[in-house]
Amino acid sequence: MGLGAVQIAVLALGVLSLGLSALAITRDAALSWEWAVPVPLEQGGAPLFETVLDYTAETGVAHSPAVILNGTGASILWFAGSQEAQADVDIVGADIPADGTVSNIRPRLTRSGLADAFEPRQLVVTLGNTVQNDGAKDALYTTAVSVGGWAMASVADVRMGPDGPLSARKLNLSPLLNRSFLVKSPMVAYADGSHALPAYFEMGATYGALVRLDGRGRVRDMRRMPGRMKAIQPMIVPLDGARAVAFLRNFDSGSRRLLISRTNDGGRTWDAVSETDIANPSAPVAALGIGDGAILMAVNDDASDGGILNLTLSEDGGDTWRHLKMLESGAGDARYPMMRALPDGRIMLAYSTAAKRGIRAHVFNLAWALAR
Repeated sequence: MGLGAVQIAVLALGVLSLGLSALAITRDAALSWEWAVPVPLEQGGAPLFETVLDYTAETGVAHSPAVILNGTGASILWFAGSQEAQADVDIVGADIPADGTVSNIRPRLTRSGLADAFEPRQLVVTLGNTVQNDGAKDALYTTAVSVGGWAMASVADVRMGPDGPLSARKLNLSPLLNRSFLVKSPMVAYADGSHALPAYFEMGATYGALVRLDGRGRVRDMRRMPGRMKAIQPMIVPLDGARAVAFLRNFDSGSRRLLISRTNDGGRTWDAVSETDIANPSAPVAALGIGDGAILMAVNDDASDGGILNLTLSEDGGDTWRHLKMLESGAGDARYPMMRALPDGRIMLAYSTAAKRGIRAHVFNLAWALAR
């Protein structure tokens, strides 16, 4: 039986679609898998340490701070509302320029503002962990929920203006309704100027992932950190052009050990996630490459006390560690740290305190961190 006109037209459209897709793929430049090597931070000078923010909400939560770099200093953003994952949570923050003065805390990204920025407009029920989009100017990645809880979250790419979001779209990370992906840690850079976003999948087969993006913010590739453990919130630190280490929180609270995965090929493949010797009360860490394979890490390393937060150093790519400073001694809850190098070479560290009711931030240099 011969093909009718409709069938021929459908077949022709299918062939055309495949041809256009193949053409688009061939025109896309191949991804480079060489990390941008961390620039060594200056270790000399006088020791410097300053607490630049110590805020406690009168009611509700203040949790999961992000350090957003700008030309002269940084902003600290966090989510605030009556309770985590509730329908009154927005992203608020304060600016902290190089001179250390702190601006008034004000809303930066609201549920209604983000809903209006989506094209077409869509409901945003609650917001969560937010990080800077280092691949674009005045841009954020935020964890947004339109239905359900964190297991139904999506990652939104948000372009910001002075008064709030200008445009927004959800990253295409999963064919399964594009749900259950979240972010927590800063992006990582490649030698060609592109960036990758550490993300994690939280529904069922929980895993960490490296999301490769192009210059327009499109998802070009995603590589999983395999294994049977419930590994979330990967913190990725490149060591050289090929090697990087990812520290992950164990979402199974029974383990009480920090998890790790390594790559030796720029993030193409990752070792199976395994336990480290570092005690951890199922909490994320903040880590920063400071040059020559050394890593500075803020970590809850007491399995039974999430209020103990220490600054530690590895000089061998994460194999062994030594304590530098005790940041919090256990009086309360001090978790969800984020640490980034400021434009002038100092380091900003922010974390949640008081059982998700407060935000504390310090600025220090390596001379202080390494002083005995």
